[in-house]
Amino acid sequence: MSSSTQSFVFLLLEGFSNMVLASAVEPLRAANYCAGKTVFDWSLISTGAQTVQSSSGIGFVVDGTLAELGAADWLVVVCGYGAQDLSTPALCAELRRADKNCAVVGGIDAGPWVLAKAGLLNGRNATMHWLDMSAFQVEFPEVLALPDRYVMDGNRVTAGGATTVLELMLRLIRDSCGEAVAFDVSNTFVYNSDRVGIDNRGARSLSVTTRHPQLMRAIDQMRRTISDPVSLDRLAEVALCSKRSLHRLFLKELDIPPGRYYELVRLAHARSLVEETALSSYQIAAETGYESVPSLSKAFKKRFGVSLMSSRKAAVR
Repeated sequence: MSSSTQSFVFLLLEGFSNMVLASAVEPLRAANYCAGKTVFDWSLISTGAQTVQSSSGIGFVVDGTLAELGAADWLVVVCGYGAQDLSTPALCAELRRADKNCAVVGGIDAGPWVLAKAGLLNGRNATMHWLDMSAFQVEFPEVLALPDRYVMDGNRVTAGGATTVLELMLRLIRDSCGEAVAFDVSNTFVYNSDRVGIDNRGARSLSVTTRHPQLMRAIDQMRRTISDPVSLDRLAEVALCSKRSLHRLFLKELDIPPGRYYELVRLAHARSLVEETALSSYQIAAETGYESVPSLSKAFKKRFGVSLMSSRKAAVR
């Protein structure tokens, strides 16, 4: 699990999909929120224009250009319609230059076509949007095209449409932030797909519906009893298993003990109350099951790195 901030730079090409971009960026935002710290940051760039128009006609103001790009952890090409025409010699040359300064280069939707045209996928496994897969295989025989939802081959990462991009981002979040944060992010977007990435690991799948029913019963009970926390014995009783089995299950599925996860659920609710209501500290402590404001404040500061009131002031701004 990485402890440093990872920088993502998304290169938007004219006609890209809003949904694909959102599926990439929003999970990163949610991961920072669920983790209680900045694990990821991101920026948008173009090939030169200040504004890039999406396939739905919405203009996105970018932060810079590909020519100006320096070092970055991730460079992700976001491309929709017209990948063949957009893969100009000039763009391909810029991508080859940028590749030297970026730890990982990826393509989503039709982005893999652009990377392949630039020669950045030669000898690599890759995938792309299923509508263009046949043409991709014919055009780039030097690339091993796979039908997988997403493909991670060394420092090359590719994915197809919006749902597969979401799966990819959940995988990256899991690798950087751990199972518990990835699970909370998946819940944020009500992610219920029964299909998972290429490294399907059974119980550790990110899909909510494939999680163990005993785990889900325990978590549901936690969320129902935030203001009046129950004992681990009671959680085990609701989950229809022993306390020891419940502990093992949480460690297996989320890499965290049930008691600790319960506390994170309560603290997440406390932060929502701080940022979204005018409740006093005493009321928030009562609503989240803390015996006193000092005990809540201490746990809140340890979790989020800021005090209760500082969090409220930041939200107001």
